Amino acid sequence: MKNAIITKTLITSVSLLALFAPSQASAQLVPQPWVSVGSKEGDVTYAVGARALNLGVEVGNGPDGATGVDVLKFINLPVISPYVGVGLYSQDKGVAVSGGVQVGATKNVFVGAGYNSVRGLNGQLGIRF
Repeated sequence: MKNAIITKTLITSVSLLALFAPSQASAQLVPQPWVSVGSKEGDVTYAVGARALNLGVEVGNGPDGATGVDVLKFINLPVISPYVGVGLYSQDKGVAVSGGVQVGATKNVFVGAGYNSVRGLNGQLGIRF
């Protein structure tokens, strides 16, 4: 129980820090969409998302038919872009926290991996315009 409280406090602190961290003025204005497929409790989970100005939104479907929306904050680094987020899900799943990283695979394609407390571990494939 004590470890769970410490973990949630740490995730919340990092999320707030990333949310209020200054972003680069040269952030990309064209949205970068992605699709995500994952697994939680043996169920397949799906999501679609988009990112612009180092902020993102992801709409997902989790176990037991839970659907929800996550708001993400990206930290733009030269090759990788880690992110943290918070979301709200139906079916009494409540508030979700998430985190992960997206990496540029080619000039126009990126891949990622993440974890969402409702949707579980997931892999991402996206495109840059």
